[in-house]
Formats: sequence, structure tokens, C-alpha cells
Amino acid sequence: MKPIHATLSNFRQAPRKMRMVANAVRGKKVSNALVNLDFMAKKASLPIKNLISSAVANAKVLDIPTENLFVKTIKVDSGKILYRRRPAARGSANPIRKRTSRIFVELSTQVKGEKLKVKDKSKK
Repeated sequence: MKPIHATLSNFRQAPRKMRMVANAVRGKKVSNALVNLDFMAKKASLPIKNLISSAVANAKVLDIPTENLFVKTIKVDSGKILYRRRPAARGSANPIRKRTSRIFVELSTQVKGEKLKVKDKSKK
């Protein structure tokens, strides 16, 4: 089976904030993940919802049934950093780093009777 994935590059929000939403949907069925993202009160929930919907559309193009899809991998990395300056005392300037995020989503199908195998980095 071909991998079903979608990416979003240089979204203008810090990766640390995006990861909170990404961790909430990792390993869930796509239908449950989309409902959870609807009711999440975070700015990052809408772009992640659109990204998962895009991955589902990619699955439809590949003629893969979308009923048993689940979020196998969702990865949030840092993108480009926009450097700005803020005026400081005595004519100097302090740097401001406006961070961006790159999000990668991979979906997989779940076969009946098979357990979900999702890598969880928190168990170390």
C-alpha cells in the first residue's frame, strides 16, 4: 500500500504550540480526530484539521477506502524562523524570533483484529 500523507510548510505558529494539538489526535481514527479538532479551542486545530482532510482526499485519489483510516504519524518540526528587531535601551536592538512550523501527517488503514502500532516518544 502506498503511504497516504500530506504536509504543511511554514505555518506561522510556534511548533511548541502546534505539538499540543498534534499529540491530541495521534493514533486516533480520522473521523474521531476531525470531530475532536472541531471542538478544540486552539488556533492550531484548524490547519491540522485541514491537513488531515487533505490526506484523506489523497487517499480517495489513490482509491483507498477511507472508513478504516487512522492517524499513524503526525510530526511537527520547526520551519523557517523570521528574525525581527525590537528597540532597546541606548539605541540598541534586541532580537525577536518569529517561529514557523512544518507539519507532516501520515495515515494508514487498520485491519480488523490488528492492534494499533503507534510510536510514542513519551515512553522513554
